Amino acid sequence: MQMRFDGRLGFPGGYVELQDGSLEEGLNRELSEELGEAAAAFRVERADHRSSHAASGPHFVAHFYAKRLTLEQLTAVERGAPHAKDHGLEVLGLVRVPLYTLRDGVGGLPAFLENTFIGIAREQLLEALQDLGLLESTSGLKL
Repeated sequence: MQMRFDGRLGFPGGYVELQDGSLEEGLNRELSEELGEAAAAFRVERADHRSSHAASGPHFVAHFYAKRLTLEQLTAVERGAPHAKDHGLEVLGLVRVPLYTLRDGVGGLPAFLENTFIGIAREQLLEALQDLGLLESTSGLKL
């Protein structure tokens, strides 16, 4: 995830432009702008689509994609992101989501989920973690 310019957590992405040709091409362009050159090492494809959500505004649909990366790909993205075109403008930095809960039941993911998220990013995160087998259940989490 990333810390946005407005202080909220969200996922990389943005608007698809006419010249993009497809949702995936638009997303890959946005990933390059927000994450830097390392994003070119992987391509988001139609098979990576997880969900779509029609927003309240006219002509606006949020599409959510999830892509599995190797540790090497992830660290390359993290190293290169500060040099991306939109770093410091739209994006203030990348944030790793803690995939654990401390024994106190609060630290880790439960505390992370208390942050402020843009739109439905929090719900998209939880759904993706569960669907990808990274979160056994959402029981015990404040939804």
